[in-house]
Amino acid sequence: MKTRETAKKMAYIGAGAGLVLFAVIGLLPGSLLGGVIGLNIAGSLLGFPVSSTLIPRLIVGMSMLLGIFVSATVFIAGASSLGWLVGCAVDSIGIERAVEAEAKH
Repeated sequence: MKTRETAKKMAYIGAGAGLVLFAVIGLLPGSLLGGVIGLNIAGSLLGFPVSSTLIPRLIVGMSMLLGIFVSATVFIAGASSLGWLVGCAVDSIGIERAVEAEAKH
């Protein structure tokens, strides 16, 4: 049985493309949305308007990091999965052609 080498290679290519897309498109929005969510959490816990003391800053900073990590996960995992699916399709076509070639001989 053939291994799925093309699928593995395409998954790595997809992960690289996802990393580039995250760096170009997803980093700033992830940080922004995480910061807005952090401000809402800090405001709900400590009251509005949010002061600039240590605890609200930690809440906002941690939520910004969480937003960045979620954005990175979505971009990298999504592109890697898409690359893997394309690789599986290419492997399937190659296996079908190999089987047809063996049947003719």
